[in-house]
Amino acid sequence: MPITAAAAADLFRQEPDRFLDVGAGQAAYRCVGSGPDVLFVHGWPVSGATWRKLLPHLVDHVTCHVIDLPSAGSSRFDANTTLSIGQHIESVKRVVNLLEFDEVAVVGHDSGGMIARWAVAGDERLLAMGLINTEPPDPSWRFKSFIMARKLPGFAAGLGWVAGSPRIRRTRLVFGDAFADRSLLDGEFAEFFFEPLNREPARRDAAVKLLRSFDMADVSNLPEAHRKLDVPVQLVWGDQDPFFPVESAKAMVHTFPDAQLEIIEGSGLFSHEETPAEVAEALLPTLTGSR
Repeated sequence: MPITAAAAADLFRQEPDRFLDVGAGQAAYRCVGSGPDVLFVHGWPVSGATWRKLLPHLVDHVTCHVIDLPSAGSSRFDANTTLSIGQHIESVKRVVNLLEFDEVAVVGHDSGGMIARWAVAGDERLLAMGLINTEPPDPSWRFKSFIMARKLPGFAAGLGWVAGSPRIRRTRLVFGDAFADRSLLDGEFAEFFFEPLNREPARRDAAVKLLRSFDMADVSNLPEAHRKLDVPVQLVWGDQDPFFPVESAKAMVHTFPDAQLEIIEGSGLFSHEETPAEVAEALLPTLTGSR
């Protein structure tokens, strides 16, 4: 059944369909669409709401299973919840088991793409994979410098301040380059992702805790996971992404047994939010098995 962009956004303003116990907190879960099963894994510091613009282009073709990992969106966690990249990998594995998929495709963006790759590598239930502007094994200096900044004193407070300042967050060396069109950092993006970081200390602390757990070995060792992803893999890349430049995506294609790359012109790190129709068109042949 078709869904409008406004209705898709409203899904994430409402209570989720259910909560999934992933062993460290509870992941919020929403399901919409019909057809082959596809699980969507978001990155940092966003939530499942990052897929809201993509969903209208997919729901007539695939069943979209969307989660908020603990620390993000509608998920449930507290100060004692284990929040780490390693735990998120285990959480995605548990989600696949809890949803009792016989067969599933998985789509990941940004750090969600890295988490998803490690979570489903070698899983016989995996049919296909879509990866959107995500970590290559040898990331850029821009990405490395951002990761190094997480250990600076006052990083959490600074993140909250930046999230609450539209002018500052639009600057090039903060979040300004995440979109080719910087105005998209406002509106729904600010509502779903920046405002919680600015107004909710518990959520901001959780986001920082997760970022500080980041281990660059999980990135450099990605070819090990890629070799186990013996399914069709579709890479989709915004060509204006300075965090994961498109040249790194081109270099990564050959590290998978069966991968191809679609470059989306005029979009950045969040290409699925900036050019959702084009990203959906690139993903669907792989997700539906018609590639």
